[in-house]
Amino acid sequence: MKIESATLQLIELPLKFRFETSFGVQIKRTILVLTLKGEGLEGYGESVMEMLPLYREETTPGAEYLLKEVLLPRVLGKNFNNPQELGQVLAPFKGNRMAKAVLEMAFWDLWARSLNVSLSHLIGGVRKEVTVGVSLGIQPTVDDTVRAVEKHVMQGYRRIKLKIKPGWDVNIVKDTRAEFPDITLTVDANSAYSMADVRTFQKLDEYRLDYIEQPLAYEDLHDHAKLQKLIQTPLCLDESILSAEDTRKALENHAGRVINLKPARVGGVSESIKIHTVSQSFGIPLWMGGMLEAGVGRAFNIHISSLPGFTKPGDTSSASRYWETDIVNEPLEAQNGLMPVPEGPGIGVTLNQDFLNTITLRKHEVHG
Repeated sequence: MKIESATLQLIELPLKFRFETSFGVQIKRTILVLTLKGEGLEGYGESVMEMLPLYREETTPGAEYLLKEVLLPRVLGKNFNNPQELGQVLAPFKGNRMAKAVLEMAFWDLWARSLNVSLSHLIGGVRKEVTVGVSLGIQPTVDDTVRAVEKHVMQGYRRIKLKIKPGWDVNIVKDTRAEFPDITLTVDANSAYSMADVRTFQKLDEYRLDYIEQPLAYEDLHDHAKLQKLIQTPLCLDESILSAEDTRKALENHAGRVINLKPARVGGVSESIKIHTVSQSFGIPLWMGGMLEAGVGRAFNIHISSLPGFTKPGDTSSASRYWETDIVNEPLEAQNGLMPVPEGPGIGVTLNQDFLNTITLRKHEVHG
């Protein structure tokens, strides 16, 4: 497969609602959309990092430079038999997994289209639809939280996740559980706590949470293992898992009992498959995380979560929750908590280029 040219677009996509986490508030997403072209076909990739290094170290401006000036020039005009060969070209550059993932995932899409098979089929997916939950940002009041939960339970979502931060945790969980005693309920701390907050997590044990996601530092595994011994609720690792090697070390040390996999966080599809394999070998459940992806990133997440180890509902909820208009033509909509895996070659979606052009801040054409 020869990569002949590439188009890199920086877009600004407004959210339909204010999304608050322990990191801060988002009202829009600034995203890099990559189109790789070769042999009359196109493959698509999408960035997930933010403008500021709040989730992990990477930023959108840094990724834009790295892709345009460093990574794309090294692959354009060259032939690759498979994505692993392309990965070898990217390997010498340390870190920057989310930037590499934009390119790696776009090539997976291009390669799958060249084979005329879906990404799900190519990687061993076993489902035509995947179970879906919803992630609710921090609301103005506890009552607003309960009403938001009610709305999404009525829509059929199979798991409700509440964002928490110090001072906004036990009470909202207590009131939500009282109102909805039987739902699958989880919380996500986004690294906002420390071991000084053990009592908070012991109180949360009372409310039958399915798991507590990433309570401690983003680079930490050691203290997560200490905390897991002190509470009954399973810990779920997110920010601190960047590779299959991280996954093995975390599970060997009992730092968590659930893994949140975000393909872009770990460098793309190839590493996601490895993490899936490691998690299965430990008997640990996976679920698909979300980074407020637009249509390209969401489609990748749906395909990858068709793998057999993804046994908990993921964050691939309906695109219409987030966007008035998506960047792809195909609707990615869940019904009764089930999201269909897009059909067709590759990730099964095509760019809504007319709309993209209206929200593009910068556009780079790169040729081999």
